[in-house]
Amino acid sequence: MSSGVLEVGLDAVSERVKISRLRRRDPDAFEALVKEHQDKVYDFCVRMLNDREEAHDLVQEIFVSVHQHLDKFRMDARLSTWIFRITKNHCINRLKYLKRHGRGRSEEYGEVSEAALHDAVGSPQKPDEALSAARERALVHAAIAQLDEDQRMLVVLRDIEGLSYEEIVEITELAEGTVKSRLHRAREKLADIIAGMDG
Repeated sequence: MSSGVLEVGLDAVSERVKISRLRRRDPDAFEALVKEHQDKVYDFCVRMLNDREEAHDLVQEIFVSVHQHLDKFRMDARLSTWIFRITKNHCINRLKYLKRHGRGRSEEYGEVSEAALHDAVGSPQKPDEALSAARERALVHAAIAQLDEDQRMLVVLRDIEGLSYEEIVEITELAEGTVKSRLHRAREKLADIIAGMDG
């Protein structure tokens, strides 16, 4: 048996053990789950809502929802994929709520620049290279925020979070062909937005 197959088998076993502990409402298991996934969930929420405060509040709601619905998890997907599906639904609902109440996405270009700059600190690049990379990242984040929510979601899941098409199909409940064609259009639009911002 190759080490790759063995690793996949062990991952599946450890996921089943984790889910079994979560379903028994083991507080340590839930705390470990939150620690493991909260950063990715928060990053996704920030990029979808473009508002750090809203994202922070939403993350708490998402994990409450995860805790409440663990019994409904059918184990037909990875736990992380299921958490992303819940996250996606919460983000879409929050965006609808904000639109209904006349509160659009806040412009966080400056804040993103600072965050990107913070990420670049301590990197092996020279300071001017780090600053340039940080500005580039901030530009991309600001451009992603201008996509409509469906396009933004696909770009974030595939290009930022690095999820497989299979996982994105599970999360969005779209056909793989639809995911690929929409993602292609989203990337084209993103390139146009960035070109316009650069110009």
